[in-house]
Amino acid sequence: MKKIILVVLMAVFSYAQTKFSEPQPTFDNPRKVVYSLYVGDLDTVSHTVGSMYNILKEYPSESLKIVVVAYGKGMRVLKKDYDENTLNRIKSLMEYDVEFIGCKNTMETMNWKEEDFIDGISFTQAGIVEVIERQQDGFIGVTAY
Repeated sequence: MKKIILVVLMAVFSYAQTKFSEPQPTFDNPRKVVYSLYVGDLDTVSHTVGSMYNILKEYPSESLKIVVVAYGKGMRVLKKDYDENTLNRIKSLMEYDVEFIGCKNTMETMNWKEEDFIDGISFTQAGIVEVIERQQDGFIGVTAY
């Protein structure tokens, strides 16, 4: 009986593929997603990072562009002294070309410096403006949840 259930489950999962809308995502026409990261609590951040991994698993290589814009309490997530496991997951996402952008307005308010943050992130003056401009450029907006 266990073997039959295993065979049935394997058959179901082998046919459970995502059907992409037209035009299909390609290198020249990737899907574009911008995350607004404005919270710093570990559970929410962990869930959000997990959702990025899930998206990356579904799309063919080079057919997806993910940008994460951190501002407000979300800037805390990119600091070198944040949760080590989460920072390792973020660094791993960066290896898959997920772009992380930090808000200089938040940094100035909190008296933080660029060297307080992990390597590889870029900075913009106003994080929320970056999100708006990315959406104007065709990125789909996603909020940390």
